[in-house]
Amino acid sequence: MSMQDKPVAVLAGTPVDTEMGAEILRRHALEPWSCPVSRFPLEQAAFQVKSREEKHAVLRGILRDAMEKGCGSAFIYCNSLSGSADFPALSKELGLRIVTPMDAYGLYAGRYSRLAVIGYNGQALAGIDTAMVRANPKLVLMPAGTPTVTFDIEEGLDPDAIIHRNHIDALLRYVEDCGCEALVLGCTHFPYLAGALESYTRLPLLDPAEEMVRLLLRPEEEKAW
Repeated sequence: MSMQDKPVAVLAGTPVDTEMGAEILRRHALEPWSCPVSRFPLEQAAFQVKSREEKHAVLRGILRDAMEKGCGSAFIYCNSLSGSADFPALSKELGLRIVTPMDAYGLYAGRYSRLAVIGYNGQALAGIDTAMVRANPKLVLMPAGTPTVTFDIEEGLDPDAIIHRNHIDALLRYVEDCGCEALVLGCTHFPYLAGALESYTRLPLLDPAEEMVRLLLRPEEEKAW
């Protein structure tokens, strides 16, 4: 059985973004095995600040269970989770192919000189900053933590209503005026807003999902960072 014939473990912060990640894989004819790490965003935020040992114990258990169920790789569809755990170390320890949003951000970094980033919280933004600046030390990032946007997406509110009530439209005008060349969707919930965001900004939207799928399907390709 080839890698593409095996199920892919989908780990994310909550059931909502886990299902978003699973749906992306289904669109590429891949079979997801879903496992949210937490039940809701604030529980996920609490998980992020646990010790490395505590986090890795939980994640190691989830990934081993996935491997026992036949999964041949893992798709970490959560920026905050990806930035708060050492998935390269877990990948090496378990002998499991693991792709995270951080892999995609490292590839994007060399294409721009100034980027705006919206993410769930500081944990997620720190991980994105590390991945991008490591790949391109001259890159200027303008990050904004927007946890209430994630809460509203979890509730299934209308995208335009979410943008207005969280003043994302004002934020977009600000980062445009500051010379940003693109907007990084630094939370895997945020593609939910992509169609609406395009009405409020001229900036291209950078969503790591498609790059992650490419890396998942072509494990022989070297990461650019």
